[in-house]
Amino acid sequence: MLILKVLSLLLSYPEAETLAALDEMTAVIEQEARLPQAQKQSLLTLINMYRGADLLDLQERYVALFDRGRFLSLHIFEHVHGESRDRGQAMVNLLQRYESHGFEMSTHELPDYIPLFLEFLSQQGPAETIQLLQDAMPVLSLLGARLAERGSQFQAIFDALEGIAGEPESITEIRQQAATETPDETLLQMDEIWEEEAVSFMGSGDGCQTQTAAISPITIMPRDQYKQSQNRSL
Repeated sequence: MLILKVLSLLLSYPEAETLAALDEMTAVIEQEARLPQAQKQSLLTLINMYRGADLLDLQERYVALFDRGRFLSLHIFEHVHGESRDRGQAMVNLLQRYESHGFEMSTHELPDYIPLFLEFLSQQGPAETIQLLQDAMPVLSLLGARLAERGSQFQAIFDALEGIAGEPESITEIRQQAATETPDETLLQMDEIWEEEAVSFMGSGDGCQTQTAAISPITIMPRDQYKQSQNRSL
């Protein structure tokens, strides 16, 4: 699904290469049969925001939106496991999935980084792509709802993902959560938090090497649902 590669680029940190590919991305969006016209238009409006914009300004706005708090973190398992040790194992499982498909990830990104996840999905068959995307939709829809509350044009990316995979069953509760949340209190500590968590995962290499050849299942669900499932299993 080439559209997922486009959404991955649009959700990534803006680079000169991204600006150079705007026309190509526009063509892919216009030809995408899975998306309704309204969602296509929202994506094209987002692309037009990039046209003629200063790259440094785009980068500063991106960092201010996505890198200064947990609520809009682009790391899937942050919204599932928080700071628990389960997050590290979930990332190992996801990394195993990547490796089993011959997908090489950049060393400076964690496996659950959403643009990386979308790039991986863009290279897989339709059935697996839709299944994994549907598994992730509770988290992705929550991010989309939070962006909608902020009036951000990046909401278009997550609306498009819903258009491809469908809305999660809990979409009403997800939107209610986004509408009633208190302010994100982690804004001032994010640099220190991300540095600690990145080092913690990258330092778990020995644990990765002892994994069996079997690929562990990937569980992606909102943190409250995850806790409930863990309690039921006890």
